[in-house]
Amino acid sequence: MKRVIQTLAAVAGGGAMVAVLIVTVGLYNVSAREGHMWGVTWLMHTTFKQSVKLRAPGPKEVPDDLGAPDRVTLGALHFKSGCAFCHALPGQPQSATAQAMEPTPPHISTITDWTPGEMFWIIDEGVKMTGMPHWPAKDRDDEVWSVVAYLNALPDAAGQVALAGEGRGRASCAECHGESGESGNRYIPRLDLLTPGQIAEALRQYRSGQRPSGIMREAAMALSDSEIATLAQQFGSSKGPRRQSEPAPEATTPGALLAQRGTGDVPACTACHGPGRQADAPIAPLLTGQSRDYLAAQLRLWRDGHRGGGERARLMRKAAQDLSDADIAALADYFAGLPTE
Repeated sequence: MKRVIQTLAAVAGGGAMVAVLIVTVGLYNVSAREGHMWGVTWLMHTTFKQSVKLRAPGPKEVPDDLGAPDRVTLGALHFKSGCAFCHALPGQPQSATAQAMEPTPPHISTITDWTPGEMFWIIDEGVKMTGMPHWPAKDRDDEVWSVVAYLNALPDAAGQVALAGEGRGRASCAECHGESGESGNRYIPRLDLLTPGQIAEALRQYRSGQRPSGIMREAAMALSDSEIATLAQQFGSSKGPRRQSEPAPEATTPGALLAQRGTGDVPACTACHGPGRQADAPIAPLLTGQSRDYLAAQLRLWRDGHRGGGERARLMRKAAQDLSDADIAALADYFAGLPTE
């Protein structure tokens, strides 16, 4: 028994010595051109798959609206801008650079081998030593699920190439927000209801990361101050604050009552966001006419502490911190249902 123990110790010591030499002397060839030694690829890929399966959210955590066409469209547009360089678009080959990577990023046609929960975890967390980054903004699950929605729709959805646009490249502002700023997508805000100043401020915050968003930071990172000013004038409306001062139609729905009375020591939503705001109220974004789903998503971000940006961020976090899911749904219904004119 003593000889067996000595033999095992010698083998372990020899293995440790070899490992040290590989790491410190550089014996292992890390060249992407040469690829991995026999067995290493299997070891790393198996570790990757099992790690994802262990940590991915289960079916109960998948949003009920994962198959909503507007969510799929939002995910498709971001995929074109932020992901297609490596993974390509349906029916298109990967770039030569992507094909030269080790490991080679999977083509979009094979990504759907994962469950929605597993795709969410991979997109949100990224994967070490593969070139797959984590989502650029922490705690923006709503954005990650939109990309998952697109990938999940691919096997059975028709016209997905057209959905993301022909060819790789950065999606233009109009592709998401519409030529006039009226997006028509319930997960994308209408810019024609905001002032140029509000749009410019938001873009600067996205660019700096002060306002977290993986989708919008990708879009804003390369914008100069002059380009931001031009886009703000192109999509913004100077009529926003004026319309906020107009009185609201009488309503007794839960959302209307909550919006007009506020919560606890927090003033009414309408005091800042209208309608019926006072002339000396701070110039806050117009909520009237924004989509229900977009408003609800933003309120949840404020409530959960995942939304930042702007000098009034602290006030909004306080205003939303006690809202229940039912309160958020009621407020979103109220503001989305108000006429914009």
